[in-house]
Amino acid sequence: MAAEQLNSERKGLLRRAVRLEWLTVGWNAVEGIIAVAAATAAGSVALLGFGIDSFVETVSGAVILWRIGAERRAREAERINRIESIARRGAALSLWLLALYVAADATVALVSGERPSASAVGVALLVLSIAVMKWLANAKRAVAVALHSHAMEADAAQTDFCWKLSVVALIGLVANAVLGWWWADPLAALGLAALIAVEAKRTWRIGLACC
Repeated sequence: MAAEQLNSERKGLLRRAVRLEWLTVGWNAVEGIIAVAAATAAGSVALLGFGIDSFVETVSGAVILWRIGAERRAREAERINRIESIARRGAALSLWLLALYVAADATVALVSGERPSASAVGVALLVLSIAVMKWLANAKRAVAVALHSHAMEADAAQTDFCWKLSVVALIGLVANAVLGWWWADPLAALGLAALIAVEAKRTWRIGLACC
């Protein structure tokens, strides 16, 4: 009876994990589209880097969804870990490339003195993202602890990382819009590039650990 109750509780937690991941994937996809469109319109390097990173996070969330589905179908744990490892290393490489691209783009913007326009859409999106990402990270962490899932815990950390990106990007956009500090946007982009590089390193190590 106790075993059945425990199994039922775990199934409930897995269902909650799936809902959280679907929300993450859906949010990041919409967020990425809006951010890239707003960045293109305003010429914001920081917002562009944030938007592209959202697409990388969408793929990461999809991997976790697949992993949870595989566990629910009781598939071979070793095969699950192997595929997850490959996917995470692929995500890490994508993040490295993104960090290099954003850093290069931001450097060119600073040297050329390219002035981005203020983006009300970008600011609103980032404020909303800060609230959503923080809530999602905390919710995922609680489920990860209950499930004793390292994969879910790593994904919660990745969502928390998205929150940090939102904060840094928002500082750059607000400084440009309110104070007229055009250089704050590419400077924030350089900060994003550094954070993305750190996340790439962490994601690569997780991918190796899965093996």
